[in-house]
Amino acid sequence: MRNPLIPLALLCLGAHLHANVVPAPLFTDNAVLQRDKPIPVWGTADAGEKVAVTFAGETVATTADASGRWRVTLPAFPARSEPVDLVIRGNNTVTLANIVVGEVWLSSAQSNMEWIVNNTYDKALDIPASAHLPLIRHIKVAKTVANTPASTSSGQWQVAGPRTTGQFTAVGYYFAKDIHDLLNVPVGIINSSWGGTPIEAWIDSGTLASDPAFASVAKAWAKALENYPEAKVKYDAAVAAWEKERDAAKAAGRHFAKSRPTSIWGPGHQATPSGLYNGMINPLIPYALRGAIWYQGESNAVRANEYRALFSAMITGWRRQFGQGDFPFHWVQLANFHSGKIDGTPWAFLREAQTQTLALPATGQAVTIDIGDVNDVHARNKKDVGRRLARVALARTYGQKIIDSGPVFAKAERQGAGVRVTFTEVHGGLRAPLNTLSGFELAGANRIFKPAEAKIENDTVLVTSAAIPDPIAVRYAWRNAPVAGLFNGEGLPAVPFRTDTW
Repeated sequence: MRNPLIPLALLCLGAHLHANVVPAPLFTDNAVLQRDKPIPVWGTADAGEKVAVTFAGETVATTADASGRWRVTLPAFPARSEPVDLVIRGNNTVTLANIVVGEVWLSSAQSNMEWIVNNTYDKALDIPASAHLPLIRHIKVAKTVANTPASTSSGQWQVAGPRTTGQFTAVGYYFAKDIHDLLNVPVGIINSSWGGTPIEAWIDSGTLASDPAFASVAKAWAKALENYPEAKVKYDAAVAAWEKERDAAKAAGRHFAKSRPTSIWGPGHQATPSGLYNGMINPLIPYALRGAIWYQGESNAVRANEYRALFSAMITGWRRQFGQGDFPFHWVQLANFHSGKIDGTPWAFLREAQTQTLALPATGQAVTIDIGDVNDVHARNKKDVGRRLARVALARTYGQKIIDSGPVFAKAERQGAGVRVTFTEVHGGLRAPLNTLSGFELAGANRIFKPAEAKIENDTVLVTSAAIPDPIAVRYAWRNAPVAGLFNGEGLPAVPFRTDTW
């Protein structure tokens, strides 16, 4: 930011010091503004101070209110790859350099979205190549837990390049690269993510309080706070023991792979209900954006029965707060991971809740049941994850003629001693690239599922099992880490499903 009149510390304090006009934290050098939408620009100044914002030949003026807050709305602009300054004039002048106009996406959730390019399989090729992608930009919102909605945060827009891209969200970067390559416009990613966070941390308090069904969230948090003093003593002892063991191993020259004890819920923890909405989403409102991408659910898998309602409420709440209508919201369905037990099903039920959320308008889901790492929740193949999200956005948001889904369950009919399953989204035909069509299970009246044999016949799959001569229900990929073998001709995996309601 080229402004010798304002020290960096003052810019960060924003809401507290009104001696000079200060833009909101998302307005820094290298920012990407959303094309084809009115563009809100806001910040703080002295009460009653006149503020004018100029960009690309347009100037809009206002007067700061009694609390020193001001906001203007620039007109919509088409995509603009040639950088231009955004100038804010009050008692002082702030000049933001290298501003472009394109597509802006909010990238949020927990660790698989936070996971950086430096930690992916493709870093050796993609980080050097990013030198040729100066129109892909990224800003990381500082991790902040707040008890009430905050108006400020910190972060700095960065241009993709060998010295910066390694710290970008990997899923967001690969998503942005495909959007940029196909649409030929600048793309900005606002990365507001934090590992190990449950969905309720990202939902505003009004939404959480609006539905009696969410009372369990408040009850669980109250219990955690009640137990915190005793739990903290045990946690500190466990950490001390871990550190002692680690230091002993280091002194002896031994490899030490034991994980640090998991932090406990309590005051200031990132699991605080509404805490991350307050500290990491509210300060971004009402920045103009195209939509949001999301990768979360791992921390809620043991409470999958709550997830659909919470997830739907979060999406609806964000849309309401940003005031930009039903903006596109696309997410990654949980990948295959053992989660303590490969044959367990908590993650399957969480995936189902994610799929059910597609009932909301302008939503999309990238299925990744085939590209996870069974032994590592942070699978390092983030390029394919980002690309599948990009397919969804290109098809559903931008109207591109691109296939964005694998086979989707349509119906199941009893046929002899088996069940015939029919699918939609079979583009190019059903395929079993793993040779054996695995992942199907059948159950009879006793509700015990057994692995089944499956055979592709045109756009259907005939499922049979000698162990289940009288099947009444079929499931596919209904395990934490299934070997899911059904794809379509585009190489996209079938969406996990079940026909029972057990």
